[in-house]
Amino acid sequence: MADAAHEHAPARGGSGGLPPQGSAPPGRLQHHFESMAQQKEAASLGMWVFLVTEILFFGGLFLAYTIYRWEFSRAFAHASQHMDILLGTVNTAVLIFSSLTMAMAVHSAETGRKKLLIGFLVATMVLGAAFLGIKAVEYTDHFHHHLFPGPGFHYPVPADARAAELFFSLYFAMTGLHALHMIVGLGILTTLLVMAKRGAFTPEYNTPVEISGLYWHFVDIVWIFLFPLLYLIGRHLH
Repeated sequence: MADAAHEHAPARGGSGGLPPQGSAPPGRLQHHFESMAQQKEAASLGMWVFLVTEILFFGGLFLAYTIYRWEFSRAFAHASQHMDILLGTVNTAVLIFSSLTMAMAVHSAETGRKKLLIGFLVATMVLGAAFLGIKAVEYTDHFHHHLFPGPGFHYPVPADARAAELFFSLYFAMTGLHALHMIVGLGILTTLLVMAKRGAFTPEYNTPVEISGLYWHFVDIVWIFLFPLLYLIGRHLH
């Protein structure tokens, strides 16, 4: 009798084996987590660990730039004059504004505002694409003036040509890697947009939007460091 009663007893967590009210959306809570909060914390920690490795990755380039700038300070300062400060400033403003729209997208996901979430994701993607478009214009200009490192590199000051080629090598490496991260970010936002249109995010489940926001803000912060290093420092020198 006891066995029979145990067999027909309601499952733990709710009547008839159903999850308790207010629990995780079906299929969202992975089996190795006890709650959605724990799962969200683990996802956030994983993203922060990834971003730390990215800092180390970019850190090597920043260190190389610092060493060579110290060694060839005059030539680097002169080479930076070839940067288009107007386009660089516009791109900086574009990325700062994209951080705002991404933060609003995260807030919209947390408050369950689907239309606003979709709108802010689209706005962030448009701003990211605008940044890449402006960067492509700059790259085209550098190619046109033979400032791309390699056999075709030509610098108007022959005495500084070797150091200037180092500057442009670091410039293309650092901004190119940053642009690659932007492209990856646009791919992530495209995935979020599709999921948002399908109603995948709720106030209870919005972790993908939040951790993607962390990634996007990191990419923006990297540019905040690149802009003064490549465009501004030494610009007052002749």
